[in-house]
Amino acid sequence: MKKESGLLVLLFFGVLMGALDISIVGPAIPSIEETLHVNEKDLSWVFSIYVLFSLVGISIMAKLSDLFGRRWIYILALGIFGTGSLIVSLSTDITWLLAGRAVQGFGASGIFPVASAVIGDVFPVEKRGRVLGLIGAVFGLAFIMGPFIAGFILMSYSWNALFLINIPVVIVLMIASVFLLPSVPMKATGRVDVEGMIMMAVILGAFTFGINLVDADNLTESLSTWPILPLLLVVLILTPLMIMMEYYNKAPVFNVRLFKSMQIRLVGFIALGLGLFQSAIVFLPSLAVTSFGVDPSKASFMLLPVVLLTAFGSPINGRLVDKLGSRVIIVTGLVFATIALYILSRIAGNMNLFYVGGALLGLGLSMRAALNYIMLNEVGPSERASTQGILIIFISVGQLSGAAIVGVITSSSWGKDLGFSYTFLGMAGLSLLLMLSALFLKSRRKEIQGEMK
Repeated sequence: MKKESGLLVLLFFGVLMGALDISIVGPAIPSIEETLHVNEKDLSWVFSIYVLFSLVGISIMAKLSDLFGRRWIYILALGIFGTGSLIVSLSTDITWLLAGRAVQGFGASGIFPVASAVIGDVFPVEKRGRVLGLIGAVFGLAFIMGPFIAGFILMSYSWNALFLINIPVVIVLMIASVFLLPSVPMKATGRVDVEGMIMMAVILGAFTFGINLVDADNLTESLSTWPILPLLLVVLILTPLMIMMEYYNKAPVFNVRLFKSMQIRLVGFIALGLGLFQSAIVFLPSLAVTSFGVDPSKASFMLLPVVLLTAFGSPINGRLVDKLGSRVIIVTGLVFATIALYILSRIAGNMNLFYVGGALLGLGLSMRAALNYIMLNEVGPSERASTQGILIIFISVGQLSGAAIVGVITSSSWGKDLGFSYTFLGMAGLSLLLMLSALFLKSRRKEIQGEMK
């Protein structure tokens, strides 16, 4: 019991550290801009390059974890993340800063899927939901804590200290990992799928760069310009080739055969939608400024209901998954999300509706632990980390696509008011479709039968 508690603390703080380094950067941007003399366009890559390399590394680190065991890959991921943090903290120009953020992102790519896989390896079935819920709550906590931690540190130190503080934390977590994480290698066989890893990295990298370079004000024109068109063509051409190649690979980094399971196909579809809805949160402050004329600083704090309900709802939903099953939690979460998105499309200057919609959206998004739960239960121990990586990829692709779609619609000739209204109404329709799809997930009885096999 004590070892399980220690292991949970280790995983919790590892994931928290990775998540904090997304939310903690925002308050440091003005200081970075001033000290490194960087323009706003380049500064946007401080966020994007972290997400990109995290996305690229997920399948690689997850597969290595399935092949060689959790302990050393988790330690490796922490070490890479710490190295990136050191590079960022010592940066004197934007090139080194972005290089460090890329290394950080690649390290972070191994932390969450391995943490989720360890939960499947160590914790019994009847506890998995609640533990996954606690880990899922980390992202909500990071969103809350990040700006406050950054503000407190920046009162006395420069922005470099935000990243330098990661070093001692990484060292402690690496030492603890040696004693707490299981060291037994998985029973996966076959060589490392280097070709699949490279192709996956190229596809995800091209997609991320292409999406980030799209000009929302001139969508049609920008899609046909260099380098956006070549990047998107790379994605369209290589994706079916990779699927074909991975299908016939005996030890694929992206196991296409898993999608023979209806459960996994449905989870992938729902995960894309979940990522899309999460991207909408980024635009809620802009919606508040447009609808209510509040200052941008106040608009950010108006996200508190979303964040708090996500953070508190995740562990509660995790416990309910153990009792009621994943289908009930996912369907309920999507009902909340549908209602929330519809309300946000109809706020018409009503601030109370904005808060209610945000709170319900937070509750809806807190059902993510149920998706992790399904992915753990549908595969054996040798593929647990890989399936968690696949889930994160689907969510991330949804986030990137959603951000581009929302940006295009809200900058269209309709104007921001109508743009936001149409965007959230469309998302409400998608959420309803996802909710109906989720009805075809396994019942709790069938989940238990599968767990007993």
